[in-house]
Amino acid sequence: MKTFLITHSLKYFYTASSGIKNFPEFVTVGMVDGVPFSYYDSVIRKEIPKQDWMAKNEGPEYWERNTQKSIGSEQTFKANIGIAKERFNQTGGVHVVQKMYGCEWDDETQKVTGYRQHGYDGEDWLIWSTESNTWIAPKQQAVLTTNKWNNDRGWLESNKNYLNQICPEWVKKYVDYGRSSLMRTVRPSVSLLQKSSSSPISCFATGFYPNRAEMFWRKDGEEIHDGVEKGEIVPNNDGTFQMSVHIDLSSVPTGDWNKYECVFQLSGDKEDVTHRLEKTRILTNESNISIVIIPVVAAVAVLGLIAVIGFIVYKKKNGELVNFFVFLYFDC
Repeated sequence: MKTFLITHSLKYFYTASSGIKNFPEFVTVGMVDGVPFSYYDSVIRKEIPKQDWMAKNEGPEYWERNTQKSIGSEQTFKANIGIAKERFNQTGGVHVVQKMYGCEWDDETQKVTGYRQHGYDGEDWLIWSTESNTWIAPKQQAVLTTNKWNNDRGWLESNKNYLNQICPEWVKKYVDYGRSSLMRTVRPSVSLLQKSSSSPISCFATGFYPNRAEMFWRKDGEEIHDGVEKGEIVPNNDGTFQMSVHIDLSSVPTGDWNKYECVFQLSGDKEDVTHRLEKTRILTNESNISIVIIPVVAAVAVLGLIAVIGFIVYKKKNGELVNFFVFLYFDC
């Protein structure tokens, strides 16, 4: 059984956009352990709780203070879009400026990891280096900004202090507020899926919590890696998570498929969820699969009464920068 590191996280996402119809020009979301707990946008113009445990534990002063902070950030971020467009010699069209900052705290080792970065139109724009306490410009157009910010040593030290000292204290507070919810364990529903007889077989787990999980394929009791591709853990609209792991068995006789099994492991759960690969258990397109898997897309949409907010998250994969959208769903 895999041993999971018990880390807690606090992240804030700021998103300003231009040229997107029927969508707020500015949105902020606060998340603890991947769960949204606060929200603001330029339409409602106030910070509101997204969890009952936040509404119960923080009073009017807290929400008014954060409302004023978000209103100030809204003006700044709208101006930042104009600045970025000038730097890239752009005029109209859809443009998005984003900021993500926060920290992770290991409640066993007490180790704290802070991060702060900005993006523009889906690419890294400004990245804070934890080692040097300086800003890095992935794009030439951002060098002017990094030169200015890196010359303000007092501001840099203030940011470092917030991420390394203040942020983890808020993590502890919010986790304590929502302990009964954030520390719960929910096992997933696991299915075996295949688009066609020649496609890879996907082991799909959904509805689990927390997002500290692992899933892999085994053959004859041994974990295998050849022909296996792991997907990312992404959120469902009910606060749970989903993930998948794919295996290519096109060169393996179907008579040997029963040697393979999909294994799901969840932090806080001592028992593995195991599904042996049997052809009769595989759902295909002909089976009218009704499971909805969140796709990787490059757009933001408003669907009926549900606002779908996409935040670009950057990850290193095979040495290349990959960006994808994580979706947060809020009842309007």
